[in-house]
Amino acid sequence: MRKLFVILLCIPFLALAQEKGIHFEHHSTWEKIKAKAKAENKHIFVDCFTTWCGPCKYMSSTIFPQEKVGNFFNANFVNLKLQMDETKDDSDEVKSWYEEAKRFATEYAVRAYPTFLIFNPDGELVHRIVGGGEADAFIAKAQQALHPETQYVTLVKQFEKHPTDAEIAKKTAKAALASYDQELANEAINRYVELVGSDALLTAENIQFLVKGAKSSKSSAYAVIKNNRTKVDELLSSKNSTANDVLSSVLANELVLPKIRHKEKQLDFKSLQQQIEHDHPYVDMTAAITYAKTQYYFAEKNWPAFKDAVNTLIATKNKNVSPISLNSFAWSIFENCDDPACLQAALSWSQKSLQDNENPAFLDTYANLLYKSGDKENAIKWQEKALATATEDEKENYATTLNKMKKGEPTW
Repeated sequence: MRKLFVILLCIPFLALAQEKGIHFEHHSTWEKIKAKAKAENKHIFVDCFTTWCGPCKYMSSTIFPQEKVGNFFNANFVNLKLQMDETKDDSDEVKSWYEEAKRFATEYAVRAYPTFLIFNPDGELVHRIVGGGEADAFIAKAQQALHPETQYVTLVKQFEKHPTDAEIAKKTAKAALASYDQELANEAINRYVELVGSDALLTAENIQFLVKGAKSSKSSAYAVIKNNRTKVDELLSSKNSTANDVLSSVLANELVLPKIRHKEKQLDFKSLQQQIEHDHPYVDMTAAITYAKTQYYFAEKNWPAFKDAVNTLIATKNKNVSPISLNSFAWSIFENCDDPACLQAALSWSQKSLQDNENPAFLDTYANLLYKSGDKENAIKWQEKALATATEDEKENYATTLNKMKKGEPTW
């Protein structure tokens, strides 16, 4: 079913479910919410979301309405949903929060969605959570916000107070990376590298940590990986990742993806690769450029070229294209392309995603591709398999698709 990160679909929820779930404030202001929190001695939970964000929709439709989630958040927080984008369909209530949303984005560095900000009863930011999750795990993350010793802001204060403590620097960097606080993460990583020294950094744990922190070619983490490529390859726990993968990905993000985002036409990928490898002769950009091509042709809706780029990527990286990526590529073709050659290629990618893990979402993708290719009999068999292995939350969607297949109706 769908790209894995778009398991996160928005399903309208019933009023009854909302009564059991989190109660969000309506027709209020930030000042009134702070006053209510202070009067009730509760923290403030702010869901910073956008209308286009899949994980945001998943949290709203599936997690927030759950009774146990509502019980925890309603008892401990005054809750607010804050829409961070603006659309033509926005209600007057949403519009009344436009300026406040802009202030939150700037003042609290909201750069990814969903971001959940938690304030103490005095209205001071004490914790942040980035990204959704299942109910129990999400409650556990929010629980940390209620105790000073586990609050994000407490960790930041410790980092500021102890400039020579390497472990605090490392702990701060990890927390900052998880919270998409890249500025603090860079500062903490730089301090940690300086305090520990290059030789001591070369452990499996540290390399895993530095790989996550290497977001810029000018960062200390990038420099350590660049200068110790052979040792990094030995220490990386995943056989599907190398120092070159990390370095080339950073360079692609800096030098290639902006051109795709700006919709530059007729990109000369060959010349671009040659230029990057000339300026950075320690890196092979082949796989990173090929992956960038898949994004470029996806954005251009050039599905035959997208198909060729994905096939080249699979050939270039051999077995190192993840099942999640293969499923995502295959679903993109299913949703957007009727060309038989594209559908056959997508079927092969989908089959490959199922080799080691018959995830129900991947089974759903394969069944849909079979169905769109005209193989109704086998499509129904694979969709029944997807339905049988699906979680309770997924079964309704899969059953709906199965019924459409049996009736001969389009599933796309």
